[in-house]
Amino acid sequence: MELYTPVLALALLAAGFAIFSIVMSALVGPKRYNRAKLDSYECGIEPTPQPVGGGRFPVKYYITAMLFIVFDIEIIFLYPWAVHFDAMAFFGLVEMVVFIATVFVAYAYVWKRGGLEWD
Repeated sequence: MELYTPVLALALLAAGFAIFSIVMSALVGPKRYNRAKLDSYECGIEPTPQPVGGGRFPVKYYITAMLFIVFDIEIIFLYPWAVHFDAMAFFGLVEMVVFIATVFVAYAYVWKRGGLEWD
C-alpha cells in the first residue's frame, strides 16, 4: 500500500485543485450573461440554423478526427520504443518498421482517396 501513497496523494491534490478552481470561478467570476455568452462556441463561425431533427454533420470532420487519432496513437507507441531501443535490439527495430509500414499504408490510402483535401 505504501507504494501507492504518492499516487493517491497526487490524485487527491489534482481533484482538490479541480474542485477549488470550479468553486472559485463560480464565486469570483463575473455574472453578466448575454445571448453571445450563452450560445455555443463555434470558432468564430456564425451558427447556421439546423433543421428539425438535427440535420447532417460533415463527414470530413470525422475523417480528420480519425486521422488525428491514428497518428497520435502512432506517436504514443514510438516514445517507449525510442526510450528502450537499446534493450530491444534487432527485434524491436523489425517490429517498429512493420508498425510504421502499416501506418504508412493507411496514410497512403487516405492520401490517394483524397482524405487530406481541405476543400
